[in-house]
Amino acid sequence: MEKIKPITLSSTKTNTTEKLTSAEMGKLWATYMGNSMGKCVLRYYLQHVEDEDIKTLLGNALQLAEEFVKTIKDIFTKDNIPIPEGFSEQDVNLKAPRLFHDEFYVHYLKYTSKAGMSIYNVAVPLIFRKDIKEFFRYCMDSTLDLMEQINEVLMHKGLIIKPSFIPTPEKVEFIHQDFLNGFFGHVRSLHALEITHLYDIIENNTTSKALIHAFAQVVKDKKVRKLFEKGEKLTTKSIEECMKKLHDENLSSPSLLNDLITSSPFSPFSDKLMLFHKMDMFTIKIRTFGNAAAVNGRHDIGLMYANDLLRNSGFVHEAAKMMIGKGWFEKPPGAAN
Repeated sequence: MEKIKPITLSSTKTNTTEKLTSAEMGKLWATYMGNSMGKCVLRYYLQHVEDEDIKTLLGNALQLAEEFVKTIKDIFTKDNIPIPEGFSEQDVNLKAPRLFHDEFYVHYLKYTSKAGMSIYNVAVPLIFRKDIKEFFRYCMDSTLDLMEQINEVLMHKGLIIKPSFIPTPEKVEFIHQDFLNGFFGHVRSLHALEITHLYDIIENNTTSKALIHAFAQVVKDKKVRKLFEKGEKLTTKSIEECMKKLHDENLSSPSLLNDLITSSPFSPFSDKLMLFHKMDMFTIKIRTFGNAAAVNGRHDIGLMYANDLLRNSGFVHEAAKMMIGKGWFEKPPGAAN
């Protein structure tokens, strides 16, 4: 396929010295925070990995996280913007025993790659300064390359169940009034987009459930542990609800991953990192439910997503209050008071 026809503008002025917009500053800040945390997590994973292919994936992911953090540091320094504190060596114990089996790392990388893409996809259309635009396009392209490697490893090693196949349509059809039914009357079968998002939610949540279970196992603060246990119950409920929708129509779904956690009681991460990580993962779930609700047509599934949004928003609110109370919540750049 040919690229779109280029446009040659008369002005040759570059805009790499312009002041950052709120969108540029905000998305750079979010990318920095996520990848500064990712560096700590990936460095620990690399201490306990035996499979050479998975080790290569982790190394590639760590290289990207380090590149992203360094580039943003350089931009912020040049623009006289304070460098976020983020996370450092104090938030990871590289000598901690193994907490996860190798297979979990691949599922984790897929989850976090999708999370990163959700930031970059929103950023790119809102970015105007040339150097920032080039940076986020690099973030997108390199993360897509990593995602391809992740899927290849998952398929080659038989670690994933692909989304179900459905019949090929025989003709174009138009929707009738019963299309929206979910509780009463004739309830139609799921359409392709509904299946896609149910599968995606389950895939994300099986990784999230395993991670929060592991965190609850090793976290030191009792209040944080109690919140993690609550978060695992919410995640389990969402998985079960979505699985039922697929299984009722004999469609496949991803498997649980909790068996990939070891029995180690020793924490490789600070309570601050783990609480931030789970708060961030639950905010991503909120976006995921929103995306799924946008293409859903059935009333029963719409209500399920609405309830999930409320429950997950409640978890994020509790986590944020806890982060604030402990002095761990860094403030994003904001408008003038």
